[in-house]
Amino acid sequence: MQNPSATSRSETDKPRRFVFVLLDNFTLLCFSAALESLRIANRMAGETKYEWLLAGEGGGMVACSAGAEFKLDIDLEELRRDDVMLICGGIDVQAATTKKVLNWVRREARRGLTVGGLCTAAYTVAKAGLLDGKRATIHWENQDSFAEEFDEVELTKSVFVIDGNRLTTAGGTSSIDLMLKIIADDHGEGLANAVADQLIYSSIRTDQDTQRLSVPTRIGVRHPKLSQVIQMMENNIEEPISPSILAKEVAMSTRQLERLFRRYLNRSPKRYYMELRLQKARNLLMQTDMTVINVALACGFASPSHFSKCYRSHYNTTPYRERGSQATRLSV
Repeated sequence: MQNPSATSRSETDKPRRFVFVLLDNFTLLCFSAALESLRIANRMAGETKYEWLLAGEGGGMVACSAGAEFKLDIDLEELRRDDVMLICGGIDVQAATTKKVLNWVRREARRGLTVGGLCTAAYTVAKAGLLDGKRATIHWENQDSFAEEFDEVELTKSVFVIDGNRLTTAGGTSSIDLMLKIIADDHGEGLANAVADQLIYSSIRTDQDTQRLSVPTRIGVRHPKLSQVIQMMENNIEEPISPSILAKEVAMSTRQLERLFRRYLNRSPKRYYMELRLQKARNLLMQTDMTVINVALACGFASPSHFSKCYRSHYNTTPYRERGSQATRLSV
């Protein structure tokens, strides 16, 4: 795939410029991984292939989620048409995605810029309406809330996605994979591989790789039938499947399935399934403005009262108090 503006860059041999838009509480790793990839590309090429600027609302200082502060080069001002805008998100991306940021992003996108969202900033790009009808990805922890809010976006579980002049990553080291792809498209596989070697990055991922570890790796158990059942549970949160049907799907009896879960996970299938559903519910409560009733329905609970009872038993608070504490935290 040829990157946008690749022809014009080759003709003028002008360094390609990336503008990193740092939102409040952005994740340091996703930003630094992308920036270091560009810096090392320049070093390995022996010339300036890439340039960059740091931008943000106000143009002053901005803090990442780890507390470190960065001095911005520019405010939200007009960029060059051949710039690549990479928005860096992190904690509370909804609060950091202000009206001023959205209006600026939309305006620059209308001028033809390539726009990307690193980590949770795919939310910002989608909120600006720039991912409608396109493929995208976001950090796995934000996938549930993203899917609920942006049903016109084709959400994937890929490490990164390039769809035309829209770029998204899942966060963390996936920024490296995206930048290596861009460097390879711009200047060849040799330079991209040299950058990977300098980063001690021995396994370059493509947009076909998924961001989360496999079920066996995550649960620390390599039992094919157990993994298959857990995968079915994860894929059927809104309409839970009964243990008897799950057991039948993997050619086991319900009692055998019970023993399997007890042996490897020290809990019943029903309990494990409930924990998955409550985890999704908590994500939706913390990351969306969905009503508690709608959250309950999205996580397979037939009534708000049953949902509230199960939630309190697991998290020692009610869904309503959880939502209230989140609102208070965001307003501080």
